[in-house]
Amino acid sequence: MRFGILDTIGLATTLVFALPVANYGVMRALDGETALGAAMVVVAVAMVVLPQYFLDPERILRGLLAGLLPQRLRSTRDEEEGAESVSSDAADSLEE
Repeated sequence: MRFGILDTIGLATTLVFALPVANYGVMRALDGETALGAAMVVVAVAMVVLPQYFLDPERILRGLLAGLLPQRLRSTRDEEEGAESVSSDAADSLEE
């Protein structure tokens, strides 16, 4: 996954809040409160993973717009790649 500057800033901000939660979880686990410690580590991991993989704003916006557009105006990446390969094949045949 590629990170732009805004994605990197967002990840750094998330880590600012997730690292103390993970640290608290590890300390609780080492003190003998295993359930609380494991729960806090899971929460910290979820704070980082959920926004990066499941709550991707681009994916949500693309899905929303695809649902709103009529079928004939929708295009998927597979169709676009297929059209590009057909046009490149046509260009190659014209060069010959």
